[in-house]
Amino acid sequence: MEVILIKDMENLGYANDIVNVKPGYANNYLIPQGYAKAATASAKKVLAENLKQRAHKDAKILADAQALAETISNLPLTLSMKAEEGKLFGTVTATDLAEALAAKGITVDRKQISVEPIKTVGEYEAAARLHKEVKATIKFSVVAAE
Repeated sequence: MEVILIKDMENLGYANDIVNVKPGYANNYLIPQGYAKAATASAKKVLAENLKQRAHKDAKILADAQALAETISNLPLTLSMKAEEGKLFGTVTATDLAEALAAKGITVDRKQISVEPIKTVGEYEAAARLHKEVKATIKFSVVAAE
C-alpha cells in the first residue's frame, strides 16, 4: 500500500515521501497515529503542487543547516560533570549536549542528537541530524567538575 509520510520516520523515510508499506502497518499504525496518509491520486497531485511551491524555501533551509553544521563541527565544547577517579556520577546524554550548545548560542533539539551513553571522562563525538541531507559531528570533552 502506498502512503505519503506526514512526519519523518526513521528507517522508513522523510516527510512528504511516498513509500510502500504493508496494508496492516499503514491502516493500524501509520495512518491512525498521524504519521502518514493514504496516497490517492488527488493526494499525490496536492503533494506535487506543495513540493513545487516549497522548493525555494527548502534551498534556504538546507543552506542554513549546512552553515550550522560547519559551526557545530568547529566549536570547542566541554562538559563539566561530577566524577570520581574518571568515572561519572550519571551519564552524558543528548539533553546535556543540547544544553551545552544552547549555552553557546546554538539551538539544536535534543532529539536531533544521537550519542551513546558516556560514563567516563574523556574526548567524544556525537552525531547531529540537522536536515535530511545534513549531518554534523559534535566533538566534545567531558571533564570532572571541581
